[in-house]
Amino acid sequence: MTESDRAPDELVRAQGRDARLSETFVSLADTLVDDYDIVDFLDFLVASCVDLFDVSAAGILLRDPRGSLSPVASSNEETRLLELFQLQNDEGPCLESVRSGTEVGSADLAQEHDRWPRFAPAALEVGFRSVQALPMRLRQDTIGGLNLFSAGQPPLTSAERGVAQALADVATVGILQQRSLHRASLLAEQLQAALDSRIVIEQAKGVLAARGGVDMATAFESLRGYARSSNLKLSVVADDLVHRRLDARVVLAPARSRRDQQSS
Repeated sequence: MTESDRAPDELVRAQGRDARLSETFVSLADTLVDDYDIVDFLDFLVASCVDLFDVSAAGILLRDPRGSLSPVASSNEETRLLELFQLQNDEGPCLESVRSGTEVGSADLAQEHDRWPRFAPAALEVGFRSVQALPMRLRQDTIGGLNLFSAGQPPLTSAERGVAQALADVATVGILQQRSLHRASLLAEQLQAALDSRIVIEQAKGVLAARGGVDMATAFESLRGYARSSNLKLSVVADDLVHRRLDARVVLAPARSRRDQQSS
């Protein structure tokens, strides 16, 4: 294929991504209504980043009312565990980004053993070669970080980093705006509610894993897939599962169908 043949294809891909990016910004704005669910909102953000950019996974850390960081959204189970690993070992690009309020990244984690002696090997072990961490910050107020992981290198161009930061900024402004529109304690309440929802979601994943004999990654994908196809909040589906108002077999049915097709 010649350069002239390739150019139109690249133009079509660029136009398609621009359209998806516009839709993402509109969807983020539409999600910020009075009764929005912060977990669903941030889950949409990480899923959009994986769709829009050449990254393998995305995750979000947020500060709780006491100022401690916790993973609130992730595109897959490996990312969530890696975020937890950073917190447990007090080391990694995501923590540095939140604490400094600046971008922190690495185009080659294989060269970062001195900088992050525990995080770098852990990230490489699960297949991530590069990382870009972006602060969720408005002026001097940093409430968390958006973290993008890639199996390739470098993860993002400078232009893509700017777009990803803009998405993080929109999310930050939206969350902080809710506080100013209502009362000063609302942000703390929202973040605590998000953390409480994550606990229920983890419990629901355990229910699905135990009932269906699947791993936690499959359980998470089944839970999120059912919530989206049913147009329900992730936390609502999780709560119904934990309190047995929803049969685990119903949630796992699509995953089982795919597994049966692959084995046949």
